[in-house]
Amino acid sequence: MKKELVIVIDFGGQYNQLVARRVRECNVYCEIYSYKTDIEKIKAMNPKGIILTGGPNSCYEADSPTYKKELFELGIPVLGLCYGAQLMMHVLGGKVESAPVREYGKTEVLVDKKDSKIFEGVSEKTICWMSHFDYISQVAPGFEITAHTADCPVAAAENTEAGLYAIQYHPEVLHTAEGTKMLSNFVLGVCGCAGDWKMDAFVENTIREIREKVGDGRVLLALSGGVDSSVAAGLLSRAIGKQLTCVFVDHGLLRKDEGDEVEGVFGPNGQFDLNFIRVNAQQRYYDKLAGVTEPEAKRKIIGEEFIRIFEEEAKKIGAVDFLAQGTIYPDVVESGLGGESGVIKSHHNVGGLPEHVDFKDIIEPLRDLFKDEVRKAGLELGIPERLVFRQPFPGPGLGIRIIGEVTEEKVKIVQDADAIYREEIANAGLDKNINQYFAALTNMRSVGVMGDERTYDYAVALRAVTTVDFMTAEAAEIPYDVLNKVMSRIINEVKGVNRVFYDLTSKPPGTIEFE
Repeated sequence: MKKELVIVIDFGGQYNQLVARRVRECNVYCEIYSYKTDIEKIKAMNPKGIILTGGPNSCYEADSPTYKKELFELGIPVLGLCYGAQLMMHVLGGKVESAPVREYGKTEVLVDKKDSKIFEGVSEKTICWMSHFDYISQVAPGFEITAHTADCPVAAAENTEAGLYAIQYHPEVLHTAEGTKMLSNFVLGVCGCAGDWKMDAFVENTIREIREKVGDGRVLLALSGGVDSSVAAGLLSRAIGKQLTCVFVDHGLLRKDEGDEVEGVFGPNGQFDLNFIRVNAQQRYYDKLAGVTEPEAKRKIIGEEFIRIFEEEAKKIGAVDFLAQGTIYPDVVESGLGGESGVIKSHHNVGGLPEHVDFKDIIEPLRDLFKDEVRKAGLELGIPERLVFRQPFPGPGLGIRIIGEVTEEKVKIVQDADAIYREEIANAGLDKNINQYFAALTNMRSVGVMGDERTYDYAVALRAVTTVDFMTAEAAEIPYDVLNKVMSRIINEVKGVNRVFYDLTSKPPGTIEFE
């Protein structure tokens, strides 16, 4: 059965992934494409609906991102958000200009057209998130205004006959109180989607597709023990069993006891039918990282060494037909392969393939999923909850949670401190409410007093954030008594530490990880 599709056309908006996620929450499949995508390609995809994102430009300037008028004449419902709304009006004969009053933040929106399909079940006065310096001063012919604010005469407009809808604010962000309802109204109400894209169907279909693609071939997967590669392993194991070999490189930069836990789930005594190889390469990594302090240099060494080890193991195994990876949809989009928004970082799965290993093809069974969808797929496959909901962990591991040079001694310090922190967060019942939390080791050493003796030891920094999409994040508000207990235990139980800090920085301006 061909799944229904809604496409998001990206004009450089910071919330492009969020729009796609909100659509998928309606159980409708959604993909992101650049505004440079050819109209013929869009027609060939036969989408049920099209959503235009926000963006940083002014649509009336000559070099700004735009789209052909033909897009609005396909007979496919189109919803423009912020810049997308302004562009729709501009292209179709309305007027957009610099706003006399800029709007930013939570704003009261007044609904003028109560029977609009977009506003079905939405309050007449509703709080929405505004972020714009231009505004629609005149709607295009055939449009009527459906909502306004005190400073914005066109907060929403529509041409129901043509199936065109424009919204000046951002319904995709959680600050817009009834935004999910509005997007659901568009996707299910206006576009007529059935909302039948569910995870059990995804798992079944993906297993079938893997079997068809692989046939009697052999597949090699790099297994990190993180949720992405673990779910990929689960899917592949269910599909092809012993035709799959998983190589788990323990680089010595994992969390405490994590290597043994991964082997317990996927190794010979685990629940999956696959070939499992564990490579203990701890000393090899410590030797390579000796004296290296620059974060990108550390990342590069860790990534390159992984590829070298992986290649060595592949040669030992012999002929392998396919390389499998746990690439997920944000990796694809953030690496500049999906939408139009700037490349945020290069992801090792997307940009760092081994150059010297010969494979027929790459298999990326999770390439179309967001992280929360990957977790749902994991539960559907019967992977243990503790693995499915494991804390996000960077590819370079503790290498980027140790500021400065990485040594075996420092790794042990951060492993022990992190284990205490995670244990106390769980004991306090906070582990399900905080999206990511970990201990990092700073390169700061300072004077302290322990047992009447002077010490000169390291400071550990604790990090904890709440986030919806990991693109923005706030420091979690952990009760003082919990932090105090963590501090006390780390200083008493972890040799080499005499101070503990709590990092209050949000993202932006900071990042979640330290390096």
